[in-house]
Amino acid sequence: MKHVTLGADSPLEVGRLGLGCMGMSAFYSGAGTDEAESIRTIRRAIDLGVTLFDTAEIYGPHLNEELLGRALAGRRDDVVIATKFGTIQHRTDGSRGLDGSPENVRLSVHGSLARLGTDHIDLYYQHRMDPGVPVEDTVGTLAELISEGLIGHYGLSEAAPDTIRRAHAVHPVTALQTEYSLWSRDPEAELLPLVRELGIGFVPYSPLGRGFLTGAIRSLDQLDEDDFRRSNPRFAGANLAANIRIVEQVDAVATDLDATPAQVALAWLLAQGNDIAPIPGTKRADRLEENVAADALVLSDTQLAALSAIGAPVGDRYADMTPLNR
Repeated sequence: MKHVTLGADSPLEVGRLGLGCMGMSAFYSGAGTDEAESIRTIRRAIDLGVTLFDTAEIYGPHLNEELLGRALAGRRDDVVIATKFGTIQHRTDGSRGLDGSPENVRLSVHGSLARLGTDHIDLYYQHRMDPGVPVEDTVGTLAELISEGLIGHYGLSEAAPDTIRRAHAVHPVTALQTEYSLWSRDPEAELLPLVRELGIGFVPYSPLGRGFLTGAIRSLDQLDEDDFRRSNPRFAGANLAANIRIVEQVDAVATDLDATPAQVALAWLLAQGNDIAPIPGTKRADRLEENVAADALVLSDTQLAALSAIGAPVGDRYADMTPLNR
């Protein structure tokens, strides 16, 4: 697999396709139902050249970090572990809620280290920005953790441009993680130009539009009752039917290339820059192999232009957009 470097001031080399592990344990249909297959998928990913594995303490909560730790036993030196903090309040009762305070950062990192079974985290993200704590205070603590060797690099997730600049002024940000795909192109307006100006890597999550760009989801009946996507505006009611047109246009290119829609969607994203490392998620080894094959898929200029011309989907990315872009 080709590699990219995230961050200029604090560079981190990773395979340019990572693995998002969230769906193995939380939020999506089938989460937590086949741990053996999830572990097999993680280990198969390493064999295929995947190095960046993404999790978070909120996934489960805690279950996904524990799963990843078990799967990586004996392979720790072969991988880059990324996890996230800031959406569990460890200072109080451990309930869900934003907390970017220095005390919570330290409580969070020690919990994640124990669950992951490692002595350091390679890339530690603030999952969502806490409006009650200046980002300078949070990043100051992250810089201390770097100097102490508990984390190697830090990143931000769904942060606003001004927040990114302020954080970067305290200590260089290695990566920004934000949703980006043919399904969500908002970062192109401000975020991508900014991170390139500052030398920050970009890690798109949900690069397959929460599975929509695979072409496999045509009805909410296909999703479990507790699947997060049932409450997502883009999957709701008439929006789902209206958004099928996006998949149809991706599928047309896939047919020409004898590829799958997922591979085309990932190849388009990889073509957007050599500082991008998408983290498509799956809990199945066969889907993983399909996604990784996108590393070798080359789109023509005509195909890239046709995909880039696809219109925006109907509906917001989340039912509640207020925690984003802070």
